[in-house]
Amino acid sequence: MNIRIGNGYDLHRLVRDRRLILGGVEIPYEKGLLGHSDADVLTHAIMDAMLGALALGDIGHYFPPNDPQWAGADSIVLLQQVQKLIGEQGWRVNNLDAMVIAEAPKLKPHIVAMRDRLAAALNLTIDCVSVKATTNEGMDAIGQKEAIAVHAVVLLVK
Repeated sequence: MNIRIGNGYDLHRLVRDRRLILGGVEIPYEKGLLGHSDADVLTHAIMDAMLGALALGDIGHYFPPNDPQWAGADSIVLLQQVQKLIGEQGWRVNNLDAMVIAEAPKLKPHIVAMRDRLAAALNLTIDCVSVKATTNEGMDAIGQKEAIAVHAVVLLVK
């Protein structure tokens, strides 16, 4: 069995008049993430980890932010396209681990829904999808509730 490990990171600014989508789940909050697509920072970090594991670049290469066809795109659909791309090379996601860094809103009530949605999108069981949340203890833009960031690690197998 061949394995590859990928690391992904993404950060988006929180703004008013946008929906907050994390891991394909809409989370009630007064702000949402700013971006060309739905700005699902969790799903974006996972996609970058998947692509990085195979040295295929990043999501900006496949879904350029200046391309109108990706405006408002559902990141779960993009994730499935990345999964298809790696699958065409004989690879599949074995498991993933992601850390969402957000001062607000509180994410614990939504973690299981995010894990379930990501697992379904990647044809995995929920025990292969770890999503955790932490804060930045009031420090920097994240700590001031101006942004949300995610670190993700993915193990691919062939």
